[in-house]
Amino acid sequence: MNNPGAAVVAVVEAAAETAEAVANAPPLNVLILEDSRFDVELLTEELARAFPQARTRVVRDEPGFAGALAEQSYALILSDYELPGFSGAHALELARGTVPETPFIFVSGVIGEDNAVELLKSGATDYVSKGRLERLPVVVARALNEAADRRAKRLAEQRLHAANKAILQAETRRLALMELGDRIRDMDEPGDIAYAASEMLGQQLGVDRAGYGLVDTAAETIAIERDWTGPGVSSLAGMLHFRDYGSYIEDLRRGVTVAFADARLDPRTRDNADALDAITARAVVNMPLTERGGLVGLLYLNHGEARPWPRDEIDFVREVGDRVRSAIARREAQTELVAFAESLEQQVRARTQERDRTWALSQDLLGVAMPDGHFLSVNPAWETVLGWSADEICAIPFRELLHPDDRRGTEAELVRLSGGARTTGFENRYRTKAGEYRWLSWTAVPDNGLLYAAARDITEQKERAAELDAAREQLRQSQKLEAVGQLTGGLAHDFNNLLAAISGSLELMRRRGLEGKPADMERYVGVAQGAVKRAAALTHRLLAFSRRQTLEPKPINANRLVTDMEELLRRTLGPHVALETVAAVGLWNVHADPGQLENALLNLCINARDAMPEGGKLVVETANRWIDARTARERDLPMGQYVSLTVSDNGVGMPPEVVARAFDPFFTTKPIGMGTGLGLSMIYGFAKQSGGQVRIYSEVGRGTSVSIYLPRHDMQEEAASAPAEAPMAPRADQGDTVLVVDDEPALRMIIVEVMQGLGYATLEAGDGAEALRILQSPRQRIDLLVSDVGLPGGMNGRQVADAARTARPELKVLFITGYAENAVLSHGHLDPGMHVMTKPFEMDVLARRVKQLIESR
Repeated sequence: MNNPGAAVVAVVEAAAETAEAVANAPPLNVLILEDSRFDVELLTEELARAFPQARTRVVRDEPGFAGALAEQSYALILSDYELPGFSGAHALELARGTVPETPFIFVSGVIGEDNAVELLKSGATDYVSKGRLERLPVVVARALNEAADRRAKRLAEQRLHAANKAILQAETRRLALMELGDRIRDMDEPGDIAYAASEMLGQQLGVDRAGYGLVDTAAETIAIERDWTGPGVSSLAGMLHFRDYGSYIEDLRRGVTVAFADARLDPRTRDNADALDAITARAVVNMPLTERGGLVGLLYLNHGEARPWPRDEIDFVREVGDRVRSAIARREAQTELVAFAESLEQQVRARTQERDRTWALSQDLLGVAMPDGHFLSVNPAWETVLGWSADEICAIPFRELLHPDDRRGTEAELVRLSGGARTTGFENRYRTKAGEYRWLSWTAVPDNGLLYAAARDITEQKERAAELDAAREQLRQSQKLEAVGQLTGGLAHDFNNLLAAISGSLELMRRRGLEGKPADMERYVGVAQGAVKRAAALTHRLLAFSRRQTLEPKPINANRLVTDMEELLRRTLGPHVALETVAAVGLWNVHADPGQLENALLNLCINARDAMPEGGKLVVETANRWIDARTARERDLPMGQYVSLTVSDNGVGMPPEVVARAFDPFFTTKPIGMGTGLGLSMIYGFAKQSGGQVRIYSEVGRGTSVSIYLPRHDMQEEAASAPAEAPMAPRADQGDTVLVVDDEPALRMIIVEVMQGLGYATLEAGDGAEALRILQSPRQRIDLLVSDVGLPGGMNGRQVADAARTARPELKVLFITGYAENAVLSHGHLDPGMHVMTKPFEMDVLARRVKQLIESR
């Protein structure tokens, strides 16, 4: 440091901050077991110097030590090793038996290294020589921190257990609601509907009685036809007066749910508690059901003992009540719906007649269609452009006329239209009667349950645009990226084979351990050795930039994602880089893999930080973007609505020649050992695979901005849920036979042993030719072919399966592959009876899939 004065100021400020932190620290209770007063004074002084808040209690023998442990809790125990009539080892044993989580540190001048090691094995936290008491503050601080970490971990596990329990309960109730919906869907009588709901509520919430009644607000009575009751509990069927059981009728009239945990304590029912006890209703929930603002019914729960009613139970009862009311009103609604449909049909016919006069003169293709895309009527221009008559267009399912590559996109657009969205400029290809395809550009609007559409033939414009785009294409860059993509795909295949073998070996080790069969442990351990985490992480990144990675896209709001990551980003950037976030108001959602988008944002922020070695400012900004035709050509994107996520810095910037190579795999401007050159390639691959793009803007000396563009998505974000625990793997039926084909011997061995362990007869092959010889044996029973896709010897797994089905047309096939499904099955579809699993996978999951496929025959 060049400025001594600044150094002094820094030291003073640091000391002041430390003093303030110490002054505000909570008391630190320390138990000291030591018979030497001199040593006690040294320990106390050393503790007070580093921990002024320390409060010490000194004991000198076993009774004092045991009594101190029983009287209060301590943050720390310091003990001598040798004491008159008592030993530190015995003290450690007592402490571990009563306060096992309290750090226990030996402070002794006679303990040797061998004794210290044994004491540490017995549970001691650490030891300090009396000759080096200056180490005591460091050892104590470390012990306290470790103890705090253990407490935090235990608390987190308790919270996780509670959350999992809540999720399981919510799932159970969701399934109960679904089952209730199935039961009451075909019921017509209100009494049957009410009883079904009452029975479900009573069983789900464990109460003594549940029922439904019609309310007469003027007479302040409830008429109950029947209710569900637990064993030994009588029914309340009949007429009851509300005032006989409390003063809460006015709350019900206002639509307020009345719930009390104990009738003897609630002021509304205290005076009527005996009457409520007489009908087994110590704890009650009364859920009012209203119609047009008035109280018409009541859904009630009774329990003979006092019990609380948590908010989730009240919400559950309310949802059931809503369903009961809706189901009872179903008949009236159905009648109204039929009348409405008839009126709507008349309106549609009238409007269709009006528009037919215009359609006959239009050069565009006009039509009226159902929400599923089936045309009801079309104008004569269809026959002019496509050659199909109006009757043929209305008779042929529209999917048969679509180009196969356009079917999924067209169906997705129909879903958007069904949701009320308007379509403008949507393009697809229709087959003409002559067998050619013509490009159509669509405008469509939903109205009164129908779709009104207009399409213009843009085939000639498309052909001219394709010729222009081909002339402008940058062949060198695209070919280079494709070559690297092939390389990374191959690497991912090998690594995922390794991961599958490791995962299966570990699972077999666990299973053999539970079965008490340790003989094969060494063989499984040998297979499982390797750098699992590094291999999986590298595979993940390589597949991302080659765009062969299997993504798990979900609706995401980028504002929320940035907010959730903000603290992580600040810690990653360090104190010398100021982080600013600019969140767009009303930001649209996107459809992408959340983990990949987080990784992309983190990579961009790290790159920006490295571009500002002296510190600087980094801005993360979100925005809604409308991409028109000109901008779409500039940014290599289809026209439409996008969300941009931009990371900008005021660092050193990049010259144009570096920007041009920024997305090249393995290209990096960082020093050797500080960058892999995969970061931006990974981001580019992720964005392209998600239907978007990445753009870089940079000037030397003025900084860099990197923007990720992702298409707008109309679905809302999904709530996170915990995966249900997988059931045990099912066993085989007598004689079921599985052929396992994989060129990786370790993985093949594991799959075969898993299948045999579940009772399957197994055959195995290491390449396609060997597998085909087994499959072509007419006397060999084979129920299922489990095959890798990438096989040596000139035949891949799909070719083996296709060849085998000439002799075994009903053969079930399960492909296991280290690639994403679309990458290895490039023809885009699977035949019936064929399924795919992506490596690595759990052996129990494989076993369940095998069982499902064999049983589906």
